[in-house]
Amino acid sequence: MATTINELRVKRAQAWEGAKAFLESHRNEKGFLSAEDDAAYTRMEQDIDALGKEIKRLERQQEIDAELNRPTSQPITEKPAAAAGIADTKQGRKSDEYKTAFWNMMRSKAVTPDVLNVLQIGTDADGGYLAPDEFEHTLITALEEENIFRKFARTLQTNSGDRLIPVVSSHGKAEWMDENALVPESDDKFAQMSVSAYKLGTFIKVSDELLSDAAFDIPNYIATEFARRMGAREEEAFFVGDGVKKPTGIFADEGGADVGVTLGSAAITADSLIDLFYSLRAPYRRNAVWIMNDSTVKAIRKLKDKNDQYLWQTALTAGTPDTILNRPIYTSPYVPEIANGNKVMMFGDLKYYWVVDRQGRSFKRLNELFATTGQVGFMTTQCVDGKLTLSEAIKVMQVKGSSSGNSNKG
Repeated sequence: MATTINELRVKRAQAWEGAKAFLESHRNEKGFLSAEDDAAYTRMEQDIDALGKEIKRLERQQEIDAELNRPTSQPITEKPAAAAGIADTKQGRKSDEYKTAFWNMMRSKAVTPDVLNVLQIGTDADGGYLAPDEFEHTLITALEEENIFRKFARTLQTNSGDRLIPVVSSHGKAEWMDENALVPESDDKFAQMSVSAYKLGTFIKVSDELLSDAAFDIPNYIATEFARRMGAREEEAFFVGDGVKKPTGIFADEGGADVGVTLGSAAITADSLIDLFYSLRAPYRRNAVWIMNDSTVKAIRKLKDKNDQYLWQTALTAGTPDTILNRPIYTSPYVPEIANGNKVMMFGDLKYYWVVDRQGRSFKRLNELFATTGQVGFMTTQCVDGKLTLSEAIKVMQVKGSSSGNSNKG
């Protein structure tokens, strides 16, 4: 390719020298060209321009080839420098360059070709830009504050839409046997559970004046507001989602947790809480938590066991939750309230509930949609799924009613 470019440069130089010679030799006594000569000279200039464009195209192609052939990592040829002297070597979405370019794009500041080139690192298939790693971490932290599920559930990242999870459906067991008898075969049986990636999205509007105000913390505002909205929708689905275009929740009739206790009426007793506690096998009780609605908390706070001891124990240390039977209690507005047919609380180990995030969260700036009102829109989307991988790891309490169906699976 280099030889071809050099040949074109030589040819272009020769064409320019020929054009100049033609111009000098065909001017009349007044210094003008005839119409016919002027047309001929114009064609010469067009050929020269065409050669110049072709040279630029080949040079650009050469640059791209060199960039694609560049090694993705560099060997260490020196001793590592002292920690204080190490420059910022973060790459991709972790780099300060990408973070600065991302927020310049969101604020529509200094949108230069260099900024756009940096942002190509995080361009997703839908035309948005993936959030810088620091901002995405801020968003995830905020989601954990809003969404108790992400404190306890197992969270996975995936690059594809569907993922198969291997689940042990039944365990093998040992058998007593006669002397010299063959050892009986007994294998674990495995099943596969498929998790998908359902799309969740929202957008907010910010005035042009607020956006241009350097004192306004746009990243913090967007992170907090998006976390509030998306965290709430996530948590609702993780509890009561039916698996149709959304995750499958703990309290779902299909794919949810086993029913450990069924109440005959909408009145929770101390015995029913103890029964729910022991309906969960001991290995799961070690990391189990209670989760219920605030209205349910009011109904059980004064319950006592047969030794006249309150089941509810208030935490004495700041930052620690209250407990029932020495296991922590958390509340969520998305757990159903006490009513006939409802599943009103859960007790179990939430690490067996898997939250699957596909790639990162994508952000877009909507310039024209609200331009007439002097506002700019910001839109974010994420793809997430959630499923309980082992139903026996969590037990729920259900109030008997016309919609309860089979009251006890476990």
